[in-house]
Amino acid sequence: MTAEFVTTGEQHAFFDRFLDRPAVGHDDLDGGGVGGMVIKNHSGFIWSVADLLRGVYKQSEYGRVILPLTVLRRLDCVLEPTKAEVLETMADLPETLRNREPLLQQVAGETFVNMSRHTFHTLLGDPDNVAGNLRNYIAGFSESARDIVDKFNFDVQIDRLDDHNLLYPVVSKFAEIDLSPAAVSNLEMGYLYEELIRKFSELSNETAGEHFTPREVIRLMVNLLFADDDRLLTRPGVVKTLLDPACGTGGMLAVAEDYLRELNPHARLLVFGQEVNAETYATCRADMLIKGADADNIRFGNSFDDDQHQGQRFDYLLANPPFGVEWKMVADTIRDEHAAQGFAGRFGAGLPRINDGSFLFLQHMISKMRRPDEGGARLAIVFNGSPLFTGAAGSGESEIRRWIIESDMLEAVVALPDQLFYNTGISTYFWVVTNRKAPHRRGKVQLIDARESFTKMRKGLGQKRKEVSPEQIVELTRLYGTFEEGPRVKIFPNESFGFLRITVERPLRTRWEITDATLAAVESDKKIAKLDVPKRDALLEVLRKGSGTQYATEKSAKAAVQEALASIGTDTSAAVAKAVTDALAVQDPEAPVITDRAGNPKPDPDLRDNENVPLPEVSVAYEPDPTARLETIEYRTAVDDYLETEVHPYVPDAWYDPAKTKIGYEVPLTRHFYTYTPPRPLDEIDTEIRELESEVSALLNMAMP
Repeated sequence: MTAEFVTTGEQHAFFDRFLDRPAVGHDDLDGGGVGGMVIKNHSGFIWSVADLLRGVYKQSEYGRVILPLTVLRRLDCVLEPTKAEVLETMADLPETLRNREPLLQQVAGETFVNMSRHTFHTLLGDPDNVAGNLRNYIAGFSESARDIVDKFNFDVQIDRLDDHNLLYPVVSKFAEIDLSPAAVSNLEMGYLYEELIRKFSELSNETAGEHFTPREVIRLMVNLLFADDDRLLTRPGVVKTLLDPACGTGGMLAVAEDYLRELNPHARLLVFGQEVNAETYATCRADMLIKGADADNIRFGNSFDDDQHQGQRFDYLLANPPFGVEWKMVADTIRDEHAAQGFAGRFGAGLPRINDGSFLFLQHMISKMRRPDEGGARLAIVFNGSPLFTGAAGSGESEIRRWIIESDMLEAVVALPDQLFYNTGISTYFWVVTNRKAPHRRGKVQLIDARESFTKMRKGLGQKRKEVSPEQIVELTRLYGTFEEGPRVKIFPNESFGFLRITVERPLRTRWEITDATLAAVESDKKIAKLDVPKRDALLEVLRKGSGTQYATEKSAKAAVQEALASIGTDTSAAVAKAVTDALAVQDPEAPVITDRAGNPKPDPDLRDNENVPLPEVSVAYEPDPTARLETIEYRTAVDDYLETEVHPYVPDAWYDPAKTKIGYEVPLTRHFYTYTPPRPLDEIDTEIRELESEVSALLNMAMP
């Protein structure tokens, strides 16, 4: 729900509340919450710009102006020290030189440059032509920087501001703020970008949490991702690649870079990303550009139907995709790829429900992992609880889980505290997936219960009221790395998460009789209702005359029905006769078993049941055809043993239908960490009730005059 400001004072107070506060979860990165100080120092600037926009823009639209101008001002401040030298160099270059950018970038000392004569300060020198000069200034940027501004669609806002005589005062405000790297580091700038995006998304009733992830959560993910690779990553001159296919503002990429830099200053981590939201894509690309990284590695588009990193594979992958987002808009593309390419494409294992694309992200990421013969890869992804168990055996979700687990790619699942993210208070989970498990992890899955690993925040941010402290991150990383069972760690063989979904049948035991109840069933049958009313009434009358008659077999009952139909001169087709015969049937556990022509018992649909039989510990690689494994001796033996111990003691005549058996997989993490708490003794409860009754009685006596 957005807030409308009634007075300027209320507006100032609002921005002060969301900006003038210490940052959360950053101490482990920067040692002093500097992101919070930067946000605090610029709170006055933010609401001073909002003052100018008020009346022309709705408060939910402020971000359309403030976000792109913040990015532009940052770029301007980065280039300002070398601007004069760049212009001098340009003047000395021959006009016939076409590709000037590489030389000018070398002069600027950056991977981008602005070739216009303007800066934010010179734009103010011609108050009557700010719009034209600003467009000229934007056009002077390198193509990579211009793409950033284009994604904000800022040209529309230039016209709108200019039409209301707001462009000059707004640009003047931004010219006053110092966003140079000396004043605001790249890390601090990242905090400022994210905080602005989060708040403006909230004001627009958008899901801000889709754009970025709390920094301490990312740090924990990165710790787990690199946990077993210290020896690999500390080699001199090592170069690794990392992809985030839903990168938002690039927070995960930045934290991963920082981690590797701390671990090995001489190592290089080449980061890649893709983002579907134009504003966050532009912000991420600007951040990469300013840091000197290859901004072209950040691509715009939907990872599902517009894979911008097609054919590339990576050493590491990270993602926090939106929870429970439907994929209807790209369904045709995904289904076509699934049908045409199978496992040669990205979605061979199966397709999840249309209203949750979480497993599409995971399959997309797995397809981007370096193959084992190339050194393999590891990924970490944030999910809600749904991917753990949603989907029955044989469904798309279950088949995806089966493929991942039977291929021995699921390394660990970590249960996180609730209220950890900005836009949702639900519980979340890390999945760690790899195709290069360490020898001692092979064939096993580690479950970690981190639900109580949190500290309460002094002040909540949206629905985020908890954070993971640096000490807790260290402890969880230790639990993950030691790979030892304990109260908060469980280790299971892969087969523990699989089961055989069998259909248990019971024999059909039926007798046929003519009673008031069966006559009512005949009368309400749809096929009988289609008969002419006189013939239907006549049929019921003939049957009613035989009230109390019982038939031991279906054959004798059907013969009597056909005789009744013939006696009234109506259609004696098999369909009508069967409808009447079925209506006269009554289930009777004492009746003889009904058999088919081969003498086999017919199943009773009303007594049909399903059971989950644990998978036997059979080390078989994943087989795309699920029926191929159902015929193994081990599987048949497991089902037979289950029937003997769990079913036949209660229903000796039951059997299972092998044709209906399916393999299912789920990860019931909560069940594995459940601890039974016995109820309090009854005498203790009784004593407490008597004490409460006495207190209530005493209070009532005091209240009486």
